Amino acid sequence: MNLLRTLPLIAAMSLAFTGAARGQSLVELYDIAKGYDASFKSVQIQAQATRLKVDQAQAKLGPTAALSASANVNNGGALSPTPDNALYPRSRNYSAQTGTVSASQPIFRPGDKAEVSQANLQLQVADAQLQAAEQDLMVRLSQAYFDVLASQDNLTFIQAQMKAVSEQLAFAKRNFEVGTATITDTREAQASYDLAMAQEISAQNDLRVKKMALDQLVGKSNIEPKSVSLTAVPKGPVPEIVEEWVTLSEQNNPSIKQYRISSDVARLETNKAQAALKPTVDLQLSYSLTNNTNGTISSSIDTRYGVATGAVVMSYPLFNGNAFSNRVRETMALTQKAESDVDAIMRTVGQNTRSAFYGVVSGVSQVKALQAAEDSSQVALDANKLGYSVGVRININVLDSQSKLFDTKAKLAKARYDVLMGHLKLRQLSGVLQLEDLQNINNLLVP
Repeated sequence: MNLLRTLPLIAAMSLAFTGAARGQSLVELYDIAKGYDASFKSVQIQAQATRLKVDQAQAKLGPTAALSASANVNNGGALSPTPDNALYPRSRNYSAQTGTVSASQPIFRPGDKAEVSQANLQLQVADAQLQAAEQDLMVRLSQAYFDVLASQDNLTFIQAQMKAVSEQLAFAKRNFEVGTATITDTREAQASYDLAMAQEISAQNDLRVKKMALDQLVGKSNIEPKSVSLTAVPKGPVPEIVEEWVTLSEQNNPSIKQYRISSDVARLETNKAQAALKPTVDLQLSYSLTNNTNGTISSSIDTRYGVATGAVVMSYPLFNGNAFSNRVRETMALTQKAESDVDAIMRTVGQNTRSAFYGVVSGVSQVKALQAAEDSSQVALDANKLGYSVGVRININVLDSQSKLFDTKAKLAKARYDVLMGHLKLRQLSGVLQLEDLQNINNLLVP
């Protein structure tokens, strides 16, 4: 088989991999997904609700005012004497209308102050959860994006292999007809072609599933992601020292932030429990206006009077069956638990960060090795084709070389995507993943 006949096939395969057709970039899809993804929107709404809780807690330290009013009608009267000094009741109707305005201002409420501090910390937890949700959406979207690209590449390489095998099959049939090859060559080529057809069916289904996953994530159908340029050179992590990434994760990882803040919230819960054993002081003011129509039970004269009251009220708990003191001990134990949870999450994130770091380093080396393997496989294929044409190699050697070449190409394509995903996951664990990182990947996409 003439080597020149395979060049158009390889060129077409490379063009398919680089993605000449237009598609959506990663940043475009991320903007769409932010407005559609249910998990991300749930965290956004939770953050809004937490901000309202802060206002509710602060309101407990502010003044309160109330207005009350009442009206009633009564029937009765005083006993009146008769001429023979006998007493009889004299009945009549009289009514009263009362309105009261009252106000209260907390002066000393340590429990409520601790609750306000807790609410502000919970708001920081919500912000950390929102940051984690944004980063998680970036990673989930990127993974779905690259899964589609890898599946497309795999299908492209299988179809290219089918074309190469079909040409080899035709070549074997011609050689058999002229008597320069055995029927075994034809049957081997036919078996390879049938296997490639089965692989194509599987690859088509895999691509269909991967596309549905991406479509579901962004809420749109028929998404066509742009391909990554073949000229993109995978690079290792910067900084190049793993412990620097671990330090970044300890400082910035959203999960560690949440656990640290939750530990502070638990400490304040102890303060709240201790505050229940302390006095509370409030300033209370009120003004009442009463209007008596047709007098009262003892008088028939209409009256109106107002009463203004001001007081500083102190309340001090004396005994409650040791409930408060036991609550204090409970919150102290929960604070210790929260501190242990911080240590546990820091160790877990640190270990995951190291694994992600070495995964990127290994991935870059793997890409370089696969690139070398691709070149070697191409040389081996060319040599086997030449050997087959002169009779020193058999057809199965050519078919095996073709299979190895296309398999290497598929692995190389996936390894490129894995390195890009490794960078994103490493930055996610370190808490420094931003939209700019997606933009950097966009710059690697084929225009």
